[in-house]
Amino acid sequence: MIEKVKSYIKKNNMLREGDTVVAGISGGADSVCLLFILIQLRKEISFRLSVVHINHRIRAEAGEDARFVEALCGKWNCDFYCIEEDVREYAAYHAMSEEEAGRAVRYGAFQTVLTKMGAPEGKIAVAHNQNDNAETVLFHLMRGCGLSGLAGIPPVREHIIRPLLCVSRPEIEAYLEKNGVPYCIDRTNNEDTYTRNKIRHHIVAYGEKEICEKAVSHIYDTSVIMKEMQDYIQVNTKKALERCMKYEKGDIIFQIPSFLKEHPLIQKQCILAAIEEAAGSKKDIAFVHVEGMRQLFFRKSNGQIDLPYKLTVYREYDRIRLTTRNEKEERKEIHPVLAPGETCWKGEMKLLASVFSYEKSQNIPEKTYTKWFDYDKIVKSLVVRTRQTGDYLEVYANGGRKSLKSYFIEEKIPRAKRDSMPLLADGNHIVWIIGRRISEHYKIDNQTKTVLQIQVTGGTSDGRENQDTVNGRRSK
Repeated sequence: MIEKVKSYIKKNNMLREGDTVVAGISGGADSVCLLFILIQLRKEISFRLSVVHINHRIRAEAGEDARFVEALCGKWNCDFYCIEEDVREYAAYHAMSEEEAGRAVRYGAFQTVLTKMGAPEGKIAVAHNQNDNAETVLFHLMRGCGLSGLAGIPPVREHIIRPLLCVSRPEIEAYLEKNGVPYCIDRTNNEDTYTRNKIRHHIVAYGEKEICEKAVSHIYDTSVIMKEMQDYIQVNTKKALERCMKYEKGDIIFQIPSFLKEHPLIQKQCILAAIEEAAGSKKDIAFVHVEGMRQLFFRKSNGQIDLPYKLTVYREYDRIRLTTRNEKEERKEIHPVLAPGETCWKGEMKLLASVFSYEKSQNIPEKTYTKWFDYDKIVKSLVVRTRQTGDYLEVYANGGRKSLKSYFIEEKIPRAKRDSMPLLADGNHIVWIIGRRISEHYKIDNQTKTVLQIQVTGGTSDGRENQDTVNGRRSK
C-alpha cells in the first residue's frame, strides 16, 4: 500500500524536500497509518514533521488517546503537540454545530503550531481516505449539489494535503495489522449521532454488501472525473463572465445578448457564481433559484424575482441586474473572526488566524495577505465585513486618523468596488484593508507581547486573487 500512497503523493505534488509538515493525529487507524507512512517517507524525502493531537473534551477516554499518540511520537522520534479545547462550549459560543466547531478548532490549532515552528505557510497533513470521500459525495448528492459537491474531497487544498485519499479504510486497517502497528478505537464512530456515521453504517455498508463490493472505490473514481470536469467548466465560466458580466455601483450586471451566446451549462454556472458572490455563500441556493434567474434572460418584457439572502434580480431591457433588497445596509455581512481558527468570507475566501507569544528576534512577514497584529491592542471582537458609516484607520504613528472614505478616494479605488472590499475591523477602527494597508495602531512594536497572525487565502479582494507570492510565484 505504501507504494500506492507514495505514487499519489508524487502525482499531486504534496511533499518536497525541506517542507515543514504538521500531521493531525487522533490515534485512530486512519491517522496512525498517516503518521506511520510519513515517518517512512521522511527517510526518503527530507522534511520536518510534527504531530498535533486535539483533545475535544467530548469523550471520557480522550486523555488516553492523547497519551497513546504521545507515546507513538516518542517511539518514532517525532515532535508532539497536544491542544485541548472544549468543542461543545466552542460550538455553543459561536452558534455552530459540534462538527463545524471541531473543524475550526483543528485547523486553527494546526496553523498555530506551524507558526510556532517558524513556518506559518507549511503543510497540514490529514488522514481522509476513500471511504471519507464516498460519504462526503453521498452527503452532498442527497442534500443537492453541483459538480463541486460530486468532486468530493480534494487531495490538495491550499496547504492542506491528504496522502491517504487514494486508499480505503479496509486497506488502511490491513496495512496496520500487517506491520503490527496499534491504534485506538473511537467508540463514537459506531454511533449514529452524526449524519456522516449514518451514511457510513447504513448506506455505504449496504452498497458494498448488496450492490457492489467496490462501491467506495467506484465513487472515488467518479469524484476524480467530476473534479476534472469542474476544473474545465470553471475555466470556461470565468471566460464567459469576463465576456458578459460587469459591476455597477456594487450591483452585478449581465449583458443579455452576450450571455445568451453561452452554452446553457455555462449560463447556469455564471448565474451560480454571481449569486454566490453577491450573497457571500451558495448555501441554500438551489436549482430552482438558478433556473428562475436564467428565465429572466429569455423574457420579452422587464421583470424581477427574489432570491435568498435578500437578493433581487431585475430585467432592465437588455440587461439583468443582481442587487440587494431594501436598505443599502442590508448588503453588509458581518462574520466574527475565530482566533485561533478559520473564518470563511464570500464563499472562497478564508481567514486563518493563529495566536502566539512574540519574541523580538522574530521577523515580521512583509506579505500582502499575511499580516501580524498586536493582539493586546484589540478592544472588541474582530469581524470581517464591508465598510460602514464612521469607519476610519490610523495612518500616522502619532495616532493621526483618516476616514475610510477619504482613503478610498485618495487611493482611487472605484466606487463599484468599495462596498465589496473585505475589511478586518475592531468596531469602527479598520485593522486591515485586506490586500492593502493595516492601521498603524495595531502594528507590532517593542511593547508587543502577543501576536495575532491573519493569513488570507482564496477568493478576491480589490479585484486581485488573495494569495501571497514569492518572486512572482504563489507561495505555498
